[in-house]
Amino acid sequence: MSIIYRLWKGPLAALLLLLLTLLQAEPALACGGLLAPNGSVRLQRATTLVAWHAGIEYYLTSFTYQGDASRLGWIVPLPTAPLRIQEGGAWTLQRLSLEVQQRLLAHEAVPAAVQLSAASVQVVQRVQIAALNITVVKGKGAAVLDWATQHGFLLDEETRDHLLVYGQASPFFMAVQFDAAQARQRGLTQGDGTPLLITMRLPQLWVPLEVLAIGTDTVNADLFLLTDQPLYTSDWAYHLGLSPVGSQVPGAPGLQIRLQEPLNETLYHDLVSDRNMSWVWPGSWLTYLSLTAPAPQVTYDLQVSPQPGLMHAVSFGTPPQQLRQPSGFYLPEWVPALPQGTLPILLETAGLLLLVAGLALWHYRSRGGNMPGRVSSHHG
Repeated sequence: MSIIYRLWKGPLAALLLLLLTLLQAEPALACGGLLAPNGSVRLQRATTLVAWHAGIEYYLTSFTYQGDASRLGWIVPLPTAPLRIQEGGAWTLQRLSLEVQQRLLAHEAVPAAVQLSAASVQVVQRVQIAALNITVVKGKGAAVLDWATQHGFLLDEETRDHLLVYGQASPFFMAVQFDAAQARQRGLTQGDGTPLLITMRLPQLWVPLEVLAIGTDTVNADLFLLTDQPLYTSDWAYHLGLSPVGSQVPGAPGLQIRLQEPLNETLYHDLVSDRNMSWVWPGSWLTYLSLTAPAPQVTYDLQVSPQPGLMHAVSFGTPPQQLRQPSGFYLPEWVPALPQGTLPILLETAGLLLLVAGLALWHYRSRGGNMPGRVSSHHG
């Protein structure tokens, strides 16, 4: 079973880049990242894994789509020039989906740039993965859109407007074109998804989501995050060690935290043994989020501050290099934070102590209120 997750929303280079790999059938991308004639191809579901470790973000994504077209393409903005674009793990996303379902049931380097004089756009990188021809370009938003049009991409007004907003935050875009002939040679069928892995250097974990809302009525996506520590939804939750499971990310309608736990030994070995997945590190934390919301409500992307690991929504087009702390009250840094899950234990302990104290007081009063060692005086 393939849970292809759609967290594609904003042109956040990383996420969008991964989604592009899924274009391995004959359809064409439409809305957001998918571009197809007359809207003949629609994004069905997207599944994404985003990992952040030591300043490096790994973005693995795949999606399924519906429709049929002779040409397929995609262009999305990137937060920075990718260090590497390669085919992602063959079973990683499916393995994560299986793990999450089981747990939920149980609980109940960049080449030299080449100048293109036509539109003042630089080609930064060219890569072919399966039936996808990928080109990373650098330039101002309008120039890149002109370049894309000249190279056969079909951009409607909504897509152009959104890409221009992202272009104000980063000059990098990734253009993906689907090679139908290659797909037929490889035996790829309509709706198949090729996992795409994009590696980027970023100061914090960043996931584009708004782009998923372009050209659709409802956004449905599955998002897996790998981080060095557990994640929280507020500074208060962090200091009290409150698990975010069951809550929504602040400012992100429809984005719910479904599961969070340390990466277990079996899952770690399954992931690290997959194709191009040797970078997965032991001791990491896995967080699973699902996104289900009407498209007009998804106007945000997701950022995670490295310390103390706070998830928060930002307006789409916010530069990922721009470190932003969530709004709200913050406790002083010297205030210690409880390990996750500690508060219920402390409350239970306090309750037990109060119970013992209450029983002792009741016993004392039931014996007439005499204190030990004190002799009552009676005159007869």
